[in-house]
Amino acid sequence: MTGTLQKESLTKSLVFLRILIGWHFLYEGVIKLFNPDWTAFGYLATAQGPFDWLFISLTNESIIGWVDTLNMITLIFVGITLILGMYEKLGALAGMVLLGMYYFAHPPFPWLEQLNVEGSYWFVNKNLIELAALWVLYQYPTGSYFGLGYLKHQKTNTAKTPQL
Repeated sequence: MTGTLQKESLTKSLVFLRILIGWHFLYEGVIKLFNPDWTAFGYLATAQGPFDWLFISLTNESIIGWVDTLNMITLIFVGITLILGMYEKLGALAGMVLLGMYYFAHPPFPWLEQLNVEGSYWFVNKNLIELAALWVLYQYPTGSYFGLGYLKHQKTNTAKTPQL
């Protein structure tokens, strides 16, 4: 009995975590979408670390518009999938890729001067922590417990139930 209660409590906690992270991604995407002055140019142009050449190359005038658009679309997609609990594994995976890119554009390594970041960290920052949380959500999807995945699951089970 205690094991069942602990599992249900863990599942509820993961649902709450999923919705909070989803809200964070959705908010960031919508804010960028409705701000005509927003661009990732400054963040990418000041990239540091082992992959700085890659991120700096994304500031090219011919592709920065695509980079900005893909960033916004991915943020919104991740947010919607996590909040609604539908295709959440795909959303978690997309979020991990995006956060990994944010992390490596400005890695919190002690030998680098921290530019365009919210503080000075040693190896671990909020992007890495949120990436780890998405990894947990990827492994333990909760949409079939609470979300549109649950409604889809219920509809499928109802359709399979034989009529008497």
